Amino acid sequence: MKTAHQLAQQVVSPQSIKSSKPLQNEKPAQSEKLPQTLIDKLWLKMTEMYGHRWTASFGMSADHSHAWASVLGGITGQQIAVGLNALVISAEKWPPTAPEFRGLCIAAPTAESLGLPTEDQAYAEACRKSHPSAAGAKWSHEAVYHAATETGFFNLTALPMDASRKLFCRNYAITVRLLIEGKPLKAMPLALPEKVDGRVTEEGAKAGLSALRKALAKPSTAELPPHLAHLQKDSSHA
Repeated sequence: MKTAHQLAQQVVSPQSIKSSKPLQNEKPAQSEKLPQTLIDKLWLKMTEMYGHRWTASFGMSADHSHAWASVLGGITGQQIAVGLNALVISAEKWPPTAPEFRGLCIAAPTAESLGLPTEDQAYAEACRKSHPSAAGAKWSHEAVYHAATETGFFNLTALPMDASRKLFCRNYAITVRLLIEGKPLKAMPLALPEKVDGRVTEEGAKAGLSALRKALAKPSTAELPPHLAHLQKDSSHA
């Protein structure tokens, strides 16, 4: 099954994400209908998910005269993506009615509805990867990293669990809302390579020796550590 992010990319364009309306429970005006472009994309996704069970119940296609266009009036593409992912999670064999699907679209967003790690999973990852020993570790999703940085790595490792969890979960919920509204999150840092070449090259040794010379008042061999003295001799012949 596809995640909410994959569904959102197929159901709504970047331009429509930026113009998405906030989630709301108010009923749309009677004259408001779901745009034809969203009707067509919704029909395609429902047909992919339910096949004949969808087309036999609601038809091969729809336009503004269809009941679904009226019932979903005022719903944004991003909200439709949330509703679709809720259907994926529910694993229902039969498609919902239009009012049922509208309810899934406007329900308060959760991490699960977007295909993200649960609060428990996200908090455990944030605590684990906030420790200095985990520097450079790869994060599962930018939402987890964003919530962790908003909470503060120090708070995640130093505060009592109840306090740090409460703070993190608040920030994670805000992060979910930002994703729904199509707002940018903090970019995850690049992970460190699995293997690091620790060999010292001649160029690196000379650079280190140069730095030591500048730091010493009298750059003589006697004043350098014994294990570096040979480097000074080598550099004099370079």
